[in-house]
Amino acid sequence: MIKLIPLCTVVIDLAPGTAIGVGPAGDRTVGEIRAVTVTGERLTATLHGVAAADWLVRTGAVGVIDARMTLKTSDGALIYVQYGGRLDLSDPAAGIAAYVAPVFETGDTRYAWLNRIQAVGKGKISMRADGGDLHYDFYEVR
Repeated sequence: MIKLIPLCTVVIDLAPGTAIGVGPAGDRTVGEIRAVTVTGERLTATLHGVAAADWLVRTGAVGVIDARMTLKTSDGALIYVQYGGRLDLSDPAAGIAAYVAPVFETGDTRYAWLNRIQAVGKGKISMRADGGDLHYDFYEVR
């Protein structure tokens, strides 16, 4: 039986997207991630550096997410996070739901347990003229 253990809440501040246009994979947009706040019992962190982005390819009412970022924990550990997933774009007025599968990488022994887990997350995007907010709940799969 699969168990979902709460891992953290993630709040992402997105800059306005850069529309690349329709290519072989679909309608691609690149969104710069301006800030990230991770809050949880076992993991608390913020965005480290500026090399973070969320790539979205849209085909009809489905968006494909590819996000990568580096986090710095409250006690100084660096953690690389990447996740892929899907956006439900069928009713943007009701909000955009996001379903993702994050994986983590770190060399810090205090957080080595993150290297061994698979997480899942559900979120919602709220768009604004100057970007948007993305709120996730991440869970460890056991």
